[in-house]
Amino acid sequence: MAGKRIVMVVDMQNGVFATERIQREQCVARINQLTAVADTVIFIQHAEAGGLEEGSDGFALLPELNQPANALYVSKTACDAFYQTRLEKVLHDHDIHSFVICGCATDYCVDTTIKNGASRGYSITVAQDAHTTANRPAAQAAVLIEHYNAVWATLTVPGNPVRVKPVDTILHEWQTN
Repeated sequence: MAGKRIVMVVDMQNGVFATERIQREQCVARINQLTAVADTVIFIQHAEAGGLEEGSDGFALLPELNQPANALYVSKTACDAFYQTRLEKVLHDHDIHSFVICGCATDYCVDTTIKNGASRGYSITVAQDAHTTANRPAAQAAVLIEHYNAVWATLTVPGNPVRVKPVDTILHEWQTN
């Protein structure tokens, strides 16, 4: 993983966590490990009526999440962080072509952003143990996380495979490059 160390953190917000998410503390701790050594951190925040209005307590990032002074912020209104947002401009302006992604919710915003980002040609590494979700009617959160890690690892994007790695492996690769 040569080059800049970029971390994209999706929807780790107070209002999103009003719905219980599994392993919140472990997820935040791993995200904080990544952001502590990243060159650039991009926080993606979901905005919508019903508690996630921009500027509200619900829209705010979790208090235990470290926010580097030079962090970048992008608001979105859809599951896809690229859809009608300034994300692509931010990535272009900062000459970012690859990033590590983590956050919430595995089966919605994280998944949609990964698939659209990979289709747009971005080199994406998923921090396999730094994303979370809630239990759903059809599947428990732990099953969803395991399932999506497997889906992303085998996603067919010719010439641009999505990598899925534990945070410890990502950090080790960053230290050796």
